[in-house]
Amino acid sequence: MAESQVLTTFENGITTITLNRPDKRNAFNDEIIQTLTDTLEKIANDSNTRVVILQAKGKCFSAGADLSWMQKMANYSFAENQDDALALSKLMYTLNELPQATIALVQGHAYGGGVALVACCDIAIANPTANFCFSETKFGLIPAVISPFIIAKIGEHAARRLFLTAEVFSAEAALNYGLLHEVVAADALTIRGHEIAKQICQNGPEAVKAAKVLVRDTVTKFHDQDYLRKHLAKCIADIRISPEGQEGLQAFLEKRQANWIKE
Repeated sequence: MAESQVLTTFENGITTITLNRPDKRNAFNDEIIQTLTDTLEKIANDSNTRVVILQAKGKCFSAGADLSWMQKMANYSFAENQDDALALSKLMYTLNELPQATIALVQGHAYGGGVALVACCDIAIANPTANFCFSETKFGLIPAVISPFIIAKIGEHAARRLFLTAEVFSAEAALNYGLLHEVVAADALTIRGHEIAKQICQNGPEAVKAAKVLVRDTVTKFHDQDYLRKHLAKCIADIRISPEGQEGLQAFLEKRQANWIKE
């Protein structure tokens, strides 16, 4: 029986998802998109998972679309192409809106949809030899489905250049564009990812979820000041009177650890 293209492990509140097509540079096809979406939807409802680490086997994080998949798409009808694009869009939205904190660990190439996986994670770390590319225009295509997540991370200014040139850019450039949060030595990538995951696990689980929603709502509703002021006031009031909020405040005042911290 063939090994799954997506592997998962769980330990101490951290679920690690590993892309497992190293011989194909962890490129996307129908199966890996569906499996990864199903995996994320299951994790979204798992109260034991506090943090998700997304990584990949082999020399590449993800080279984007699989060649054989692209050859198959070349013969798709409009309706088939639309359905295919919607499946990829569902994957990205599922990862982007996952309730738990997410951390991407990037090595080697991250191209096209592979970059989108990185952009959809809350925190992204790469080794110095990682490189990135939106290669779609090289093939007469555009990065349409992934564009909302990429532009949210790197902004219009950088996207205008990188979408049009299809140039390969380094981990250092990705850090400057805002796609990455840190660049660390290759042998420290996993260690650093777990350090951050453990730090997040020290925080209130419901507060972490609410903080993710807070960022998203603040960005999307920024220009509706009346709504935003009332909405954010309600958010903080709700969490202050919640069991977790009360416990966190009492633990701070009593100079003790909160009850969600597990040694």
